[in-house]
Amino acid sequence: MSSTTERKIRVVVAKPGLDGHDRGAKIIARALRDAGMEVIYTGLHQTPEQIVETVIQEDADAVGLSILSGAHMTLVPRVVELLREQDVDDVLVCVGGTIPADDIPQLKEVGVSEVFTPGAPTQDIIDFIRGAVRAS
Repeated sequence: MSSTTERKIRVVVAKPGLDGHDRGAKIIARALRDAGMEVIYTGLHQTPEQIVETVIQEDADAVGLSILSGAHMTLVPRVVELLREQDVDDVLVCVGGTIPADDIPQLKEVGVSEVFTPGAPTQDIIDFIRGAVRAS
């Protein structure tokens, strides 16, 4: 399939929980959009249930969860659990934000594909999503 007829990668960018800082999420959303992906930004204060509903409604290839509040060990496993309950096992789950290095292996164990911490180059995020979605 040529790149002109190839379906765009669809990514939901979400801010779960009570974290009110979305500058980073908006920067990532813009970078993914500029890279040719279709981005659905959910806005602030989304519940895991709302995020999963959006992923399903939008037939997303990936979901990026941006968390700066420290609630990643509660919110992220809940999103993954809800995706599994809905038999959505083909969606790439990425997490970005202030995630302590000690928590990254545990997040990957529950089903997160990659964790991007502050300062991660946007091109690395773009390349990871493209590679992982095309490989699936």
